Amino acid sequence: MLRTITVGIDGSRESRAAAEWAAREAQLRDLPLKIVHVWQPVPEPMAQAPLLGAETQQHWTEKIPREAAAGIALRHPGVEVIREQLSGHPGDVLAEAAKSAELLVLGSRGLGGLGGFMIGSIGLSAVAHAERPVVLVRALETAADEHEPDPSGTPSAATPFLPVVLGLDVERPDETLIEFAFDAAQRRGTSLRVVHGWNPPPYYAYSVPADPVLHEAIGSSEAEAVAKVMRPWREKYPDVEVVEESRYGSAAVHVVAAAHEASLVVVGRRIRRNPFGTHIGHVTHAVLHHSTAPVAVVPHA
Repeated sequence: MLRTITVGIDGSRESRAAAEWAAREAQLRDLPLKIVHVWQPVPEPMAQAPLLGAETQQHWTEKIPREAAAGIALRHPGVEVIREQLSGHPGDVLAEAAKSAELLVLGSRGLGGLGGFMIGSIGLSAVAHAERPVVLVRALETAADEHEPDPSGTPSAATPFLPVVLGLDVERPDETLIEFAFDAAQRRGTSLRVVHGWNPPPYYAYSVPADPVLHEAIGSSEAEAVAKVMRPWREKYPDVEVVEESRYGSAAVHVVAAAHEASLVVVGRRIRRNPFGTHIGHVTHAVLHHSTAPVAVVPHA
C-alpha cells in the first residue's frame, strides 16, 4: 500500500502550520501528502437548522481541504497532494487514518510565545491510539524555526537544520524509536542529540548520606549504558554525528531543555491495546506540553 505523510486539518492556524510542516516532510521523504479533513456529524435537528443546512455543511467541509491543498500545491510544487474527507469522531478517525501513513501530523496551540504546546483532546487521543508515528506542530511554526540562524543571527530556512533530539530510555530501548530518530537526522543532514536522564536508586537517595564518589560512579555507569545502546546505531548510520548526554535528574526536563535548539524532538509511547484512556507515559506527556520544537511520538511494543 502506498504510504503518505498524512495531516489532519480543520482550517485553524494550528492545522495550517501542521500542513506546512507535513509538506516539507513529504518533500524530504519523497512521499505524497494526504490532507485529511474530518467532519463530525451533528444531531439531525441541528443539521436541519437554517445556518447548518446540508448545503452549508457541504460547502465548508469541501472548502477547507480544497483551499489547503491548493495552497500547498503553490508553495510546494514538487509535492503530490491528495485530499480526503472523512466523518466521525476526529480522534478516532485520525488514528485510523494513520494506519496507511508513514506518519500523521497534527497542529497544536502554542502557550504564548515559546511556552510550548496546548494539547487538545483530539490530538491527545490520536497520539494515544495511533499505531504509526504522530508529529505535533505548534501554531506559527515555520521552516526557519528548524534551522540554525544565518551569520547575522536572522532565522533562515537556507541554513543547516538544528539537531534532532532523541529522548532515550536505556532500560527499555526500542529499535523502532531509535531508527526513526536516526533516519530523521540523516534526512535533515544534521546531528542526533541523544538525551538520557537518570536518578540514583531509592536506597541511595533516601538511606545513604550523599557520596560524591558513588554519585559519579552511577553517572559513569549510566553514560556507558547510553554508549552501549548507541554503538550499533553509530555503525549503521556512520554519516550521522551522535552527541550523547546522560544527565542527573528528570528525563522530561532535560529533553524539554534540549528542544530549544532542535529541529525535531523524538520520544516514544508504548502501545497499549486498552481502548480506554490516553496512556502515553509521563515523559512523553511532559515533552508534548512543553517542547518548543515539533515532537514526534513513536509507538512501539
